[in-house]
Amino acid sequence: MQKRKVCVVVASRANYGRIKSVMYHVKQHPDLELQLVVSASALLYRFGNVIEIIRRDGFEPNATVYLVVEGENPTTMAKSTGLAIVELATIFGNLQPDLVLTVADRYETIATAIAASYMNIPVAHTQGGEVTGSIDESVRHAVTKLSHLHFPATRQSAQNLIRMGEDPDTVFFTGCPSLDIVAALDLTLSEDVLQRYGGTGNRLDISKPYLVVLQHPVTTEYGQGFHQVNETLKAIMSVGMQAIWLWPNVDAGSDDVSKGLRMFRERHQPNNLMFYRNFAVEDYARLINSAACIVGNSSSAIREGAFLGVPAVNIGSRQQGREHGPNVLHADYEASSIQTAIHKQVVHGKYQPSALFGDGTAGKQITEILASADIQIQKRLAY
Repeated sequence: MQKRKVCVVVASRANYGRIKSVMYHVKQHPDLELQLVVSASALLYRFGNVIEIIRRDGFEPNATVYLVVEGENPTTMAKSTGLAIVELATIFGNLQPDLVLTVADRYETIATAIAASYMNIPVAHTQGGEVTGSIDESVRHAVTKLSHLHFPATRQSAQNLIRMGEDPDTVFFTGCPSLDIVAALDLTLSEDVLQRYGGTGNRLDISKPYLVVLQHPVTTEYGQGFHQVNETLKAIMSVGMQAIWLWPNVDAGSDDVSKGLRMFRERHQPNNLMFYRNFAVEDYARLINSAACIVGNSSSAIREGAFLGVPAVNIGSRQQGREHGPNVLHADYEASSIQTAIHKQVVHGKYQPSALFGDGTAGKQITEILASADIQIQKRLAY
């Protein structure tokens, strides 16, 4: 029997962390052939050169495509989406996949779904049905309507997909594949982990309490990122703990957030902050597992954070409405609110681990379904 060709598009560091387990299982499956396309910020040095990590993990791309239009504003984000549709259509035409797998809710995700669906290539989608803030909310549900197989990360998300008119026979609650890596990992933190990734700022001592901070721009609040990140910086400095700070993603407003970080660093020369572009999936999991608290607006604080029981402070509206475990406290874009929440979480310490986003077996489950599913290209509302 001819192998079913599954094309995975990896476009960012978050993308890769959320799909690596599936890629591994697809590559190992006797009835599947993995096709890998690496694109967008996953190819760029300033966003962590994710392609180097992908190759170190043993995955060689079938194609790479540069499609980020410089500027990180709403106009360039729309143009990057359009360019991605054009470029991915060419790649899909060359690779001739039987199925395309796309992740979550980024602009590359919707570009992948549009290109594939217009070419009559079935689309499989992970992490649909979730509720959040920002443009991600709209993109995620639009991708759902273009997709033929759904792999939601929570039971509530699965129900949301069915209520959106998706055929229940195409909706499979598997959990989030990012947890697979964490579940199988030796979480022991190496003493030299920070040195191996370089970074900018004063050397930190990870044997002492530290925070992990990751704050992305919010596309629907474009123009406010500079102020927002400065409030977070004030809070972190007031708390006085060491902080490992990761650079923001490529979304509209990224320049404002990056500018705030650079200006603060140059003006104040803080001795308790160190800035990084990226970490390997495994080392990031180890770092947050040992952190006193995760701070910012990344969903990793909610997904992996809940699974590990790590205290988290979620800032602002980017994750508004998303399901979360008891490990998460919310704060406004105000230094005092953020500082108060961090103090509460540090004092509380670790929470009971939660399986809200799955049990760490999503990759295997998804792969078996990809191999066996009878996929109908024609979609209809299933009310």
